[in-house]
Amino acid sequence: MSVRVLPDFLVNQIAAGEVVENPASVVKELVENALDAGADQIVVDIVDGGRTSISVVDNGRGMDRDDLSRAILRHATSKLPDDDLTNITYMGFRGEALPSIASVSDMTIDTFAAGAPNGWSLDATTGEIRPAAWDSGTRIRVKNLFSRTPARLKFLRGDRAETMSVLDVIKRLAMARRDVGFVLNNKWFFPKGQDLMERMASVMGDDIMGRMLEVNAKSESSDMKLTGFISVPTLRRASSVDQYLFVNGRPIKDKVVVGALRAAYMDVMHAREFPLCALFLELNPSHVDVNVSPAKTEVHFLEPAHVRAFIIKTLREKLSETLANVAHNIVAHDDVVPKQMNIPANNIVRDCVGGASSAGVFHVSAPHVDNTRFFAPRGTSDFVVNKLASHDVAQTTVDDAFSEMPLGRAIGQIGDKYILATRENNLIIVDQHAAHERITYERVRQHEIKRQPLLTPIVINLRAEDVAAVLDVSDELKSSGLVVDAFGDDAIAIFEKPADWDLNWANLLHDIADEVRANGHSVQLNERLHLKLANWACHHSVRAGQKLDVSQMNALLRDIENTTRGGQCNHGRPVYKIIPISDLDIIFERS
Repeated sequence: MSVRVLPDFLVNQIAAGEVVENPASVVKELVENALDAGADQIVVDIVDGGRTSISVVDNGRGMDRDDLSRAILRHATSKLPDDDLTNITYMGFRGEALPSIASVSDMTIDTFAAGAPNGWSLDATTGEIRPAAWDSGTRIRVKNLFSRTPARLKFLRGDRAETMSVLDVIKRLAMARRDVGFVLNNKWFFPKGQDLMERMASVMGDDIMGRMLEVNAKSESSDMKLTGFISVPTLRRASSVDQYLFVNGRPIKDKVVVGALRAAYMDVMHAREFPLCALFLELNPSHVDVNVSPAKTEVHFLEPAHVRAFIIKTLREKLSETLANVAHNIVAHDDVVPKQMNIPANNIVRDCVGGASSAGVFHVSAPHVDNTRFFAPRGTSDFVVNKLASHDVAQTTVDDAFSEMPLGRAIGQIGDKYILATRENNLIIVDQHAAHERITYERVRQHEIKRQPLLTPIVINLRAEDVAAVLDVSDELKSSGLVVDAFGDDAIAIFEKPADWDLNWANLLHDIADEVRANGHSVQLNERLHLKLANWACHHSVRAGQKLDVSQMNALLRDIENTTRGGQCNHGRPVYKIIPISDLDIIFERS
C-alpha cells in the first residue's frame, strides 16, 4: 500500500480525538482561550450536558476579520510570540482546539475587536465570515457535538454526569483565576475578586471554613514557591475530587505532585481517604514541560525528585504546626504555672499506675523503647512537657493557668474513654486512647530506624528495568532502613535491613519497582514502616476503658498540646472536639 497524505477533515478529526474527549474538554479549551484573551468575566451555558449546545461568552480582546479567518486553521495561535516552547506562560498554545472542535460539531464564532467599526461572525462549517452586530469580546457556540463522529457520541455519559464534568473544569479554572468571574448555566456563580478562602468555600463547600491550614513556603534555593491551603487531617473526602493542584497557574493532574501530597499525609490519614487542598506551585517555566499531552493537564518536571521533596517537606512541616502553636502558648505562660512542680520533662501517661509525685499529683513513667530492636538512639528528647497544678496553690491561680491552655482543664471522664475538659466557653472532649497513641507514635518517630547489617546479602532477581527503578529510589529506601545496590544487571542485593523486621523482600522490591515506574517514586516501604510503628504505638498507649484521675487527665491534655500532628491519631481519627457554648445553646433551645 502506497503512502498518502490524509485529507484535512480526517486530520482534524484525529486531532479532535486527542483534544476533544467530551463536552468538558470543549469547555476547558474555550475558557482557556478566553482567559488568554484577557477576559475577566466568562459565562458558560450548556444544554443536555453539552452534547446539544455549548456557549462560551467572554469580555476579552476579541479578533478582527483576519485573525478570525486564521483562528480555525490547524496550529494557528496568538500565543508563543517568540516561538519558545520552554517559556510557556499561556493557558493554551497548541493551536489545535478550534479546528478540532469545528471538525466534530457545528461551531460559530461572534467576535469584536476594540476600535473596529463592527463585529464579525464565522460559520466554521462553511468558512463564511460576515459582519455582525456583536460588540464586545467573543462568543463561541458549539452545537451537535460529535454529530460527525457518531462512534464518539455513543460513549458520552448521561447529561447529569457530563454537566458535573463541565462544572469540575469551571471550578478548577475558577480556583486558578480568582481575578475572573465565572458563571455556569446561570446556576453556579464564582464572583470576580474573591480571595482564595472565599473561592475555596464556593468551590469545595462551607465545611472547610476554619479547617484549612495556610501554606506559604520557598525552597532553600528559592527556585520554587508553594502557596495555598491544605485541610486539617480530620477533614477528608472519599475521593480526590477536592484536590486542586496548579503549576505556574495551570490546573494539572500530575503524579509527582499527587504522590507528594499523599506522602505528606501518610501518617495522619488512612490511605483510602483524601485531604482537601488548593496548592499553587511556582517555578521557572523552563524547569517544567507543559507540552506533554494535548489536554495540557500533565506536566514533566526537570527535577521531579527535587519538586517532590520540597512539597513533602513543606506540607509535613505545616501539618506538624497544627498544635505546635499550642505548645508555644503553654511555654509563654510558664510564669503562671506553679513553680513547685517537679515532674520530669519527659513524663508521659501510659498505664496509669504509679505513685504520687512530690507535687502531690499522680504521674506515670514513659513507655520503654527497646532501642536494641527497631530504633537507634538520637539523643535525649524533650518531647513531652507536663504542666500540672499543685494542690498547694490557690484554685484561682490554677484556673488562670488552665485558662491559657488550649485544651483547658479536665473536669471528668465519661465511659472510661473520653476526657471532658473546659476552657472559657467551650466544652472539650478528648479521646484518651487516640491522644496517647499520637503522643507515643511521635515519640517513637524521634528515633532513627536501626539498620541490621547482613553477613550474607539477600539477593532478589528482577528484570533489568525493575533494577533501574529500585536504584532510582535507593536513597529514600536507605532513610527507611533498607540499604540496596545492584547485583549484576538483573538482581538487587539487600545489604542492610530494618532491625528485627522480616518481610517478603522479593514482593516488596517488585512492588517498589512497579510504583516507581508508574509514578516516579515509591511509598511502599514508608507505608509499611508507618503501619508497624502505628501498631506498636497503639499497643503501648492508654486504652479505652482505663480509669484516669484528674491529674492524669490533665497530664494527657498537656502532652497532646505539645505533640506535633496532635489533632488526629495515627489512623486519622480525631483526637479532640471543641464544642462552643453557642452549640450547646442550640441543643437546649436557648438561641
